[in-house]
Amino acid sequence: MTERLYYEDSYLTRFDATLLDRDDSGRRLYLDRSAFYPTSGGQQFDLGRLQPEGMPRSLNVVDVVDEGERIAHVLDAPADLPSGIRLMGAVDWPRRFDHMQQHSGQHLLSAVFQELTGSATLSVHFGADTSTVDLDAAGLTPEQLRSVEERANALVFEDRELSVSVEDAAVATGLRKASARSGALRIVSIAGLDRSACGGTHVRRTGEIGPILLRKLDRVRKSVRVEFVCGGRATRRARADYELLSRSSALLSTGIDELPGLIEARGSELQLALKRQRELQQQLDEYRARELHAAALARSPGAAQVWTLERRSGGALQDLRGLAQQYAALPRAVFVAALEQPPALLIASSEDSAIDSSLLLRGALAVAGGRGGGNARLAQGSVPSVTALEQALSAVTAQLEPE
Repeated sequence: MTERLYYEDSYLTRFDATLLDRDDSGRRLYLDRSAFYPTSGGQQFDLGRLQPEGMPRSLNVVDVVDEGERIAHVLDAPADLPSGIRLMGAVDWPRRFDHMQQHSGQHLLSAVFQELTGSATLSVHFGADTSTVDLDAAGLTPEQLRSVEERANALVFEDRELSVSVEDAAVATGLRKASARSGALRIVSIAGLDRSACGGTHVRRTGEIGPILLRKLDRVRKSVRVEFVCGGRATRRARADYELLSRSSALLSTGIDELPGLIEARGSELQLALKRQRELQQQLDEYRARELHAAALARSPGAAQVWTLERRSGGALQDLRGLAQQYAALPRAVFVAALEQPPALLIASSEDSAIDSSLLLRGALAVAGGRGGGNARLAQGSVPSVTALEQALSAVTAQLEPE
């Protein structure tokens, strides 16, 4: 059984312990006592080192696993240690304190969301860069988020005490969320604000949480997910955001405050340019289709279909759809497009051409081992190789060439 020192003191980073057992690989050590926090309740595990007594080299702890009665300290490499040896443990304090800031910040945020919006916390996720809280809410407005953020940071500035107590679950009252556990219950309290059952590590006062920054807001099934960062993460994220805005404003030769208006204006200009580009492309496709149709008609004036083959070495079939549709709008027209890379085929036909594009394509793909689909007027598909493309084209032209 492992005595869990982090329950008593979240600030304890150095401790001595005795090795009780290890697994056959020598990478999982079990101590009689430990300040290393295992992954639990959404909070990530601690990292750090174990220094065996009388040995020059320390051991790196890369994972900490809660196995019920005992805690496994997972090493990055096997260690051949005898049971009973004494070790000195050292927890990675910056990582531990970061986790304490996020976890205490989450308790504070959950209490404020409950207080200001009536939204209960359904679940929490603590990530390496950001954390999220899922709320039982149909939605939240930007104004509500701002109010929660302002209230949360005001409570940080008030530097309220966080305390830990152990109470009998049967008589513990005033909990933000009822606990299903029985017996002794570890309760983390924020003075005058919150009482929650929790086994995690926490700061002593709200001032140590540091700034709280609410970021993304997402709808997840029937709940709302809010992304947040606290403490050092918040200042680093704010700095990164500022640097991003600074680079963006420099690229656009404007000030940060003028950036939103300029982006909006440039966006409108871009939309107009894209619209004009589409109009010009449609005109070009129409002109090119008429040119190709006239040339095909001149080559075979008495043919049942006026058909054209357009071959390209690369690109996308999507780029040819406009031309295909313009061509198929002309009399007795059949348009065939072939791409070599990636090998693909497109067929478009006019209604009076007596050609069903889908049937013609399926027949060609069956010969070449390809896949595709569409309808009577336009169909497209892919084939496994350029050789297969040539086979498919041969099958198509055999149907279109005059007797």
